[in-house]
Amino acid sequence: MHETPLTALVLSGGGARAAYQVGVLRAIARLRREHTGHRGRLRNPFGVIVGTSAGAINAAALACHADRFEAAVELLARVWHQFRCEQVYRTDSMPSLRPEASWRGLLSVGRAVARWRREQPRSALDNSPLAALLQRLVPLDRLPVLLAQRQLHGLAVTASRYSTGEHVTFYSMHRPVAPWLRQQRIAVPTAITLPHLLASSAIPFIFPPTRIDGDGAAGWYGDGSMRQTAPLSPAIHLGAERLLIIGAGRLHGPPATPPADEAPPTLAQVAGHAMASIFLDALAVDIERMQRINRTLALLPDSARQDTPLRPLESLVIAPSQRIDDIAARHLHCLPPPVLALLHGGQGGQAGALEAAAAPRGAALASYLLFEPPFTQELLALGEADALARRDEIVQFFRWDLTRRQEALAHPDIVLP
Repeated sequence: MHETPLTALVLSGGGARAAYQVGVLRAIARLRREHTGHRGRLRNPFGVIVGTSAGAINAAALACHADRFEAAVELLARVWHQFRCEQVYRTDSMPSLRPEASWRGLLSVGRAVARWRREQPRSALDNSPLAALLQRLVPLDRLPVLLAQRQLHGLAVTASRYSTGEHVTFYSMHRPVAPWLRQQRIAVPTAITLPHLLASSAIPFIFPPTRIDGDGAAGWYGDGSMRQTAPLSPAIHLGAERLLIIGAGRLHGPPATPPADEAPPTLAQVAGHAMASIFLDALAVDIERMQRINRTLALLPDSARQDTPLRPLESLVIAPSQRIDDIAARHLHCLPPPVLALLHGGQGGQAGALEAAAAPRGAALASYLLFEPPFTQELLALGEADALARRDEIVQFFRWDLTRRQEALAHPDIVLP
């Protein structure tokens, strides 16, 4: 059984940046062991798990192992610790790509391959290896059983439908929850399948759209972070009373200062800026909206609060304390040569790589594609460190200090720290 009050885990998108989330979860699992002891199998701390893009993959893996939460976290940690780009996408279909290739060159190769296959290119990279990885990592056949056993209240993943522009939340629950409809946002109760995860994580332009059939929402879908105006909404609609939100980018930090001799942006730099708008901005805006509503509700008298459908939400937000773009810049050389050429935007070769290391203008885009151990391991470590630095807040959020004291009263042999 999951813990009460009903707590939701909200995992944002961000491609390879999602390794950070697993580092945070490892620290949370460690803190729970320290503060609740080892009496029997520890319950799943999250009744609702919501994920978008790469966060949807992490979310589904946790949900499908909800009866063994800590083992699921360690499984995810092993995968992210050993990640390789070839486990996510293929570049071997681009043998003629020269180091000086640009975005146009990369897509030209894609068009040539497509003509050979008699179809139009749909993306820069082929993510078919990801499907094979997900089949091993996420046993979705376990989810209905775990929901029926109430090991989990619900799982939700989001995707964006290209034909209508709608942002769609697909969710599976242990009991019926009425779907919701908002401006350009709909919810569809369904059995979560592999195509839902591939669709949610299909970064626009980079990975191909995925077809989802049935459920009254059939169509071609892409990354769930696109047109996502309310990332916290699914968790709230599914009944969560408190939210643990793990971001994949700095939500607050000092403003960046442009260099005095700033050059025109490369295509990779523009793409990285667009990715930040897709993956990072909506979460920060929605968190601020939730905090404003909480402050407003706190000012209302009890009688007025009862007349509004709004309710205060307890939340804890954990986001990287360092700029992930800067971390990615140190590991650009780990990328496959075709992707490295893509980021250099026509300034390839060794000289281009050295220039990119000194002034990594493509690092923002690279941070979404760097499924390589040096990068993902550094993000795992950063996630753990950031969470452990906030141990008191985490323990208070989950009331683990209270749980420990209640167990001590029931079992005098427990020695409190």
